[in-house]
Amino acid sequence: MARAVRFDRYGDVDVLNVVEVPDPVPGPGQVVVEVVAAAINPGEAKIRAGLLHDYFPATFPSGQGSDFAGRVAAVGPGVGGLDPGAEVIGFTDERASQATHVVVPFEQLTPKPAALSWEEAGSLYVAGTTAFATVRAVSAGPGDVVAVSGAAGGVGSIAVQLLRERGATVIAIAGPANHDRLRGYGATPVAYGDGLAERLPHLDAFIDTHGDGYVELAVRLGVAPERIDTIADFAAVEKYHVRSDGNGAAGTIDVVAALADLVAAGTLQIPIVAVYPLDLVRDAYRDLEHGHTPGKIVLRP
Repeated sequence: MARAVRFDRYGDVDVLNVVEVPDPVPGPGQVVVEVVAAAINPGEAKIRAGLLHDYFPATFPSGQGSDFAGRVAAVGPGVGGLDPGAEVIGFTDERASQATHVVVPFEQLTPKPAALSWEEAGSLYVAGTTAFATVRAVSAGPGDVVAVSGAAGGVGSIAVQLLRERGATVIAIAGPANHDRLRGYGATPVAYGDGLAERLPHLDAFIDTHGDGYVELAVRLGVAPERIDTIADFAAVEKYHVRSDGNGAAGTIDVVAALADLVAAGTLQIPIVAVYPLDLVRDAYRDLEHGHTPGKIVLRP
């Protein structure tokens, strides 16, 4: 039988269990993938804790996870061009990737370039498409000076690199421990905390991946609301009429494929900070929920 992460009530990491589930069977147009790597994401922790019940309620028993990379195990009727064993990157909308196997429509898969590690490939969907959406939302380009809050995190570090790829000057707001890595991405790091406004140059745009007042700061600094995007402060979206483009605005397999090509070419790095076996999913989420995670945490079923 297959195995998958499940929880049957809201709570802390102790509600998570890895249980046996029936082997998935592909229907018409579907593919079963044997998962090799599946990233974990902050939004999943918030859903499990019940913090997003009004927006993304869980139906119990609930699975977890959207990102994955793996090998094709079986294909359903009407699926061509995918043979068993083919290496793919994909996503599921069914909160089901943190498992040994997942079944998805074939349109949600793209070939995994050989140059990508499994961990990188399994981390592309949520963080990568979210970062892509934020960069697109603020219309960043050559000559723009763009600040990114939470710049060392999974989404922030990708956004920094995509901004640089577009020719923007990037001000990366992060703790000093991450400044050298951010300089390596071509950004100018600035420490968060008291006096931040005085340390920032004139800004043309602002990407907020952290929340906690950064949208208000950007408005106060004179950044136009239409060039501010937040994925973390939805109250500020209503108050200041800024943008809130994230995964939902760019979560397509074409974007995943484009990001995979950038990683394969060496243009984009996906920082992997920890890898856990599926059975240690509780430990993986404890690690994530400590905060200030400088990159992606991945499960290896």
